[in-house]
Amino acid sequence: MDLISIFAQMKEKELFDTVSYKCSKAVTRAYSTSFSLAINVLHKDLIRPIHAVYGFVRFADEIVDSFHEFNKPELLKRFSDETKLAIKEGISLNPILNSFQQTVNRYKIEEELIDIFLHSMEMDLEKKNHDRKSFDDYVLGSAEAVGLMCLRIFCKGNEQQYQSLKHPAMKLGAAFQKVNFLRDMKADNQNLGRIYFPELQIENFNEQVKRELEQEIENDYKEGYIGIMQLPKESRFAVYMVYVYYYSLFKKIKSTPTEGVMNGRIRISNSKKYALLAGAYFRHSLNLI
Repeated sequence: MDLISIFAQMKEKELFDTVSYKCSKAVTRAYSTSFSLAINVLHKDLIRPIHAVYGFVRFADEIVDSFHEFNKPELLKRFSDETKLAIKEGISLNPILNSFQQTVNRYKIEEELIDIFLHSMEMDLEKKNHDRKSFDDYVLGSAEAVGLMCLRIFCKGNEQQYQSLKHPAMKLGAAFQKVNFLRDMKADNQNLGRIYFPELQIENFNEQVKRELEQEIENDYKEGYIGIMQLPKESRFAVYMVYVYYYSLFKKIKSTPTEGVMNGRIRISNSKKYALLAGAYFRHSLNLI
């Protein structure tokens, strides 16, 4: 094969990769306005890979949460097998997995993190209630491991920086996930039969229990915030934006009685989101974060 033919094939693969990343971006926009806004303020070199991680995580989550009329265990196993094959071969005809494998291989994201994440998705297929150990294991995979995937991208191969930020990145991911658990308590219980917080039953969820959970989340936030301030400039503002949004949601949950949490879904209006993000940008521009 001559050099012209090789170059032509490379260009064709680049086009496929571009299309794949666009699919990951479309998934992000369709499922999360807040994350889409935050991703858009990342350095341009980081936008594609973060979209790729989000698309991968979202598809796995959809399998266990939404496809009730299908064989979820089989779908998740197939998704897991295809993910590993894509990473090994450097290509997948599933555009979401193709963009993800390219990101994994480029930023040397550990296969262990992917396995831990997929294990948490498997837990969602059967485990409806958690003790402390299974809860911590679930949060490790569903949130903390995902945070570390993103951190690998943000650090761009700087191992010392990655290791120094690893713990706060995990804590921040845990805080976001636990806020999600409180926000979605009604839907998780009624629609999926799940209660994530350890040793918790809906009938025992009272103000004291809620305050204890909130204190745990507050502690995670404090440790996570320290890491945000140490992130590279290319990613710091975007992560701070997500922090501002989730912390505002957390404060709204804290001010809502237990009955409100159990009987509804706490939301931040779009107008409030934009106001929060504008405030975050103002503080960032004045170096107040």
